[in-house]
Amino acid sequence: MTFPPAAPPPSPAPADGMDWLDPACRLVQGGQSHDRTALLERARDLAGRLRPTARVAAVAATPLAVAVALLAARLLDAELFLMRGTAVPTGVDAVVDADGGVTRPGGAVPGGPPGFALVLESSGTTGTPKRLRHAFDRLAARIQGGRGRGSVWLATFDPGGYAGLQVLLTVLRGGGTLVADDASDVPALADLAQRHAVTHISATPSFWRAFLLTGKTPPLKAVTLGGEATDQSLLDRLAAAFPNAAVRHIYASTEAGALFAVTDGRAGFPAAWLKTGVEGTDLAVRDGVLWVRGPRLATALAGGRLPTDADGWYGTGDRVEVVGDRVLFRGREDGVVNVGGVKVIPDEVEALIQAVPGIADAAVRVRASPITGQLLTAQVVAVPDQDPEALRPRVAAALAGLPAAARPRRLEFVTQLELSPSGKKKRVQE
Repeated sequence: MTFPPAAPPPSPAPADGMDWLDPACRLVQGGQSHDRTALLERARDLAGRLRPTARVAAVAATPLAVAVALLAARLLDAELFLMRGTAVPTGVDAVVDADGGVTRPGGAVPGGPPGFALVLESSGTTGTPKRLRHAFDRLAARIQGGRGRGSVWLATFDPGGYAGLQVLLTVLRGGGTLVADDASDVPALADLAQRHAVTHISATPSFWRAFLLTGKTPPLKAVTLGGEATDQSLLDRLAAAFPNAAVRHIYASTEAGALFAVTDGRAGFPAAWLKTGVEGTDLAVRDGVLWVRGPRLATALAGGRLPTDADGWYGTGDRVEVVGDRVLFRGREDGVVNVGGVKVIPDEVEALIQAVPGIADAAVRVRASPITGQLLTAQVVAVPDQDPEALRPRVAAALAGLPAAARPRRLEFVTQLELSPSGKKKRVQE
């Protein structure tokens, strides 16, 4: 069943600290619609069961669970830990489970950091996840209240991650509708988007490559990419598939916050920004790595401070290269692997495979090897009606210029790639 966009109620928002929550915001999950009033009722009930508390942890199982926990923490002026797994953070006064039940672990530290803030986990795509503290004002700084009324968003990201939270806040503050379900794969989500006439989707490039294969064409007005480096071919394909949509890619991370958006239809970002900055953020390249300094960085890292230098610059770990008037992303610094003494960047190998005509997507992974220490493997998705066996020599030819260590030892054709809950390709060792 499709729910039409709700009209904003005429009455003003109550003075309960929720004036940022737009009257027209709405969350549709599992076929049930929750407007502003319903969300606040749930949040007030939860806040009543949580009192007193300075720190609360919540299992971020669904967008609805995150929304209610977020609003309850705001009502309590408490710090909220969004749990993406089962490990309960130390020092919390209460834990909210996926069904809204509350437990109180022993040994919580009284008091703590004052005021409403959120602690998020990084995705851990290439390593161990980190917990980072964000002031709410910083998280919502780029979101304009009331500007999203009439928009219908699709939930594609892990609701407890930075990107998923940004989409949720965009709806809550902007006044749009967020459509969510238990759909676990891209084809099911594409069907959901079609049925609900979704107008806005923010997702990873890996998600978008799989989405294009479904052939679904919801009436999109905005196509947003984030979480992974994107390439020119994908941007061009999205612009052709959705001619009425504005296509942009966002650079953001749990550590650095939402830094900037690129809207000119080109991969990377303008090299001029290294001199001028963008959206209040300063950018620099040091030894091939992007460094940033700005107002939306996380305020703290669990167990210490965010590792910035003396002037407030933070090393993102993203490898970049200045090519003409553009800065292009080349992969993660912590993603570089050693194969028999040769340093290899899996992202670069992956990009070469993706550029082969007839290839829809590819994922290069790392396996342990008793001989070389590590080696590469690749999973490849062919464009429909393409013969995988005919594509093998094309892939081999595309990789021929690489050192032997950088060529995947195994090339497996699959119908779809396995993505992490954050929508990214898994890079950890198999």
